[in-house]
Amino acid sequence: CAKPLAYDAPRCVRRVGLSCRGWERAPSTRTQVWGPLCPRRPARRPARMIKCILVINNNGVVRLSRFYEPVHDPHDHQEPAQQEVIRKIYRQVSRRKDTYCNYLEGTVPQWGDETKLIYRHYATLYFIFACTTSESDLGILDLIQVFVESLDRSFENVCELDLIFHSDKVHYLLDEIVMGGLVIDTSITTILDATKEQARLHSKSVSLIANATAGKKGRTGSAAAVRNT
Repeated sequence: CAKPLAYDAPRCVRRVGLSCRGWERAPSTRTQVWGPLCPRRPARRPARMIKCILVINNNGVVRLSRFYEPVHDPHDHQEPAQQEVIRKIYRQVSRRKDTYCNYLEGTVPQWGDETKLIYRHYATLYFIFACTTSESDLGILDLIQVFVESLDRSFENVCELDLIFHSDKVHYLLDEIVMGGLVIDTSITTILDATKEQARLHSKSVSLIANATAGKKGRTGSAAAVRNT
């Protein structure tokens, strides 16, 4: 719609049924007031700089996938559409030699031409970020490096098996870096501190559940013994 009005500017009104271009200054019996504080003004959605994050091994097996922008019709199931996008991305990335540059533009038809793939190949794993063309290639490559270093410090020499058996921890670590397609933190120290705190809370909750279960069993055994006597 129109640009936000200054607070000292006169209020504008538009007739009901007209488009946002149909602004008028004359009063009317059927009008809606659109001022700076109008609660009905549509809010702009923040653009997602990252559309998806994939970690795929050399054989094409997905070890991690996170989609921040839909690729399916709202009336269809999302999993087949996502699997199709993953296959297309893997075919394009796996055919490239390690000596080639680490980005491709306009390679995901479901997201249009304003999408590019930025990836890094570590040993047996491809770390792939699909993002908008306006993003910095070096910035996304550095973000991939932050993610990989955080995994390496968290698991002490991370390998593919860590992504399989500790997928919940990997997803939580990723959420500390990217949330909703937007980068929220790039400090490895802060990311690791958050994951350690999460692990501490998890251990505490597990111990509380174990103690509560043991106490319940003890009370049940005592009651059974009393009944037997």
